[in-house]
Amino acid sequence: MFGTLGQLAQRLGGRAIGDDTFHVARITAIDDADSDALTFATTPAYLEEALKSRAGAVLVEESLLSPELIERSKKPLVAVLNARAALAALLQTLERPRKSGPFRDPSASVAGDAVVGPDVYIGAHAVVSAGARIGARTVLEAGSYVGAQTTIGADALLHPHSTVLDGCTVGDRVILHSGSVIGSDGFGYVFIDGKFEKIPQIGNVVLGNDVEIGANTCVDRAQTGSTQIGDGTKIDNLCQIGHNCRIGKHCGIAAEAGLAGSTNLGDYVLVGGKAGFSGHLTVGSRARIGGGSQVWKDVPEGAFYSGVPGRPHDQQMRREVMIRNLPKLVARVDALEKRQ
Repeated sequence: MFGTLGQLAQRLGGRAIGDDTFHVARITAIDDADSDALTFATTPAYLEEALKSRAGAVLVEESLLSPELIERSKKPLVAVLNARAALAALLQTLERPRKSGPFRDPSASVAGDAVVGPDVYIGAHAVVSAGARIGARTVLEAGSYVGAQTTIGADALLHPHSTVLDGCTVGDRVILHSGSVIGSDGFGYVFIDGKFEKIPQIGNVVLGNDVEIGANTCVDRAQTGSTQIGDGTKIDNLCQIGHNCRIGKHCGIAAEAGLAGSTNLGDYVLVGGKAGFSGHLTVGSRARIGGGSQVWKDVPEGAFYSGVPGRPHDQQMRREVMIRNLPKLVARVDALEKRQ
């Protein structure tokens, strides 16, 4: 399916090392590799494992190679500048083709005043509400829901049972995975006379172009104004984006992260899994937040924060070392006290 190693190297702009006539039948992870497979390595440790594996050949970054390693390798290699980018290019050839229109399943419900662009696919039991606008070539999979006065851009993909509620705006080429909810009410209440009273959430959500939202992730509508997610940002499964959050361009937010209301992230911010943000704070552009961190105050641009509460990563590492050394310190203090 993929051709010879030499052909792959030429397609990827890399170079073949060793037997360039080796025929690649499959691309697999190291643990699943057989003798007809190409596996891949992006770190020195993974490269060593790949060379010991059953794989017939290895896709590897040039920066990991040395003359000594090439000489002892018993497998042919494809060397590229960026192994992950090369892998993405190869796997695109295996990706299932997306559905295409024009198509409207008889069970779909499309309001009479909705504006549906050319070549739109509307699957079984999908709903397009009053006043909604759907851009050209967009795919609404089975059971997806588009609320009233909502705009979906061109070439978007709403997976089964994804939801965009009333008044929200979704850009071009956006992907919403199953169970995601865009425009759910923000968590806004006021405590009066011993009980919670709901504050109406009258704003909306605006997703930029090329945004991807993972399965079962919720992006709450703003109390007033807009909850905003910038162009190119990718949000993993099971995340919570609170009302009035503003997330910049090309951010990456991993699974189970939670942003309380009015959290602002700059551009190119990376957030590890299960990280939490207390809200009403700002994280500067190109900052990184470690997995499991709890961010309670503003983070400067370009900083790397980790821990609970979040602090500069080097400070957190020194703190962890001190904590690990506490038993020794306690033992020394006990010994000194016994001498007295």
